[in-house]
Amino acid sequence: MAILAQFDFPASGPWGAEMSEAYVPLAEDIAAEPKLLWKIWTENADTQMAGGIYLFEDLESAQAYAEKHTARLQSFGISDIRVLYFNVNEPLTRTTRGPVG
Repeated sequence: MAILAQFDFPASGPWGAEMSEAYVPLAEDIAAEPKLLWKIWTENADTQMAGGIYLFEDLESAQAYAEKHTARLQSFGISDIRVLYFNVNEPLTRTTRGPVG
């Protein structure tokens, strides 16, 4: 069963196009993560929050990535990192055109 992991954390930028340029190496590293199906990057300059929505093949892969990514974020001085996990109802998600496995 596919597992969705939602990360959010306080961030001070960069935002928008600057983020797109600055985080290319990070995006490439994340793209190589085992059993990651996709990631949607999230940002809100007004609330100073960033994060992402990830779809993994299984819970174990999502949890292993969360441990790795949380440590990476903490090494950048980021705290108050929140990670939530959800099972994905694939039949209903397909009906509403969601990108699942």
